[in-house]
Amino acid sequence: MTGVTLLSSFFPSAVAFLPCILVVVINRDTHIILKTARLVIRQFTEDDLDNLFSLNSDPQVMRYLTGGRPTPREEIRDRIIPFHLSVYDRLDRLGTWAAESAATGEFLGWFHFRPGHGSDDLTDIELGYRLRRSTWNKGYATEGSRALVSMGFTDLDVERVFALPMAANTASRRVLEKCGLTLVRTTPYEGADAIEGSEHGEAEYALTKPEWESRAGHAGTIQPR
Repeated sequence: MTGVTLLSSFFPSAVAFLPCILVVVINRDTHIILKTARLVIRQFTEDDLDNLFSLNSDPQVMRYLTGGRPTPREEIRDRIIPFHLSVYDRLDRLGTWAAESAATGEFLGWFHFRPGHGSDDLTDIELGYRLRRSTWNKGYATEGSRALVSMGFTDLDVERVFALPMAANTASRRVLEKCGLTLVRTTPYEGADAIEGSEHGEAEYALTKPEWESRAGHAGTIQPR
């Protein structure tokens, strides 16, 4: 991305996550909400159609979301991107955000930090992410998630952050634990897609602001996973 400066940012935390993929580098000024040492987190635009289509066409990326089923291009163009854009007009730094490499501007995936489905509670925020397979096991999920948690508790009025991974998705569960979230409960999976491990249900993880403040006060510099 043109004009992006690589910034090293410290975000305290309570705890010390292919098929051929087309990557479109968006070479223009966009609204950036957050930067970390390796990530630029920005608003989506209509130009991200190819980025999202490629991401959602990888069956491994979609494994615990749809059972590997890709998202049709038309659905991304006509429903998903317009939904993301509409949220930006209503909420301050809450929504779904494109994640790019701070060094190259390459699209890596996305993070979301927003009220839960059907909720208007701006103090109780759901954390999630979806990243290209080439980024896995390099710490990007943990780095971006920690930064969003920190932003929510320090700059916004967030009181609780939660996440809802499939219980069988151990990699995502480890990321959440590294960000300070702890297991609250598991519930039966009620989705329509046939997902591997769905018999184990969905897990709910959460972290409250007082818990984060207490643990963050004793945290040192944390290296990415």
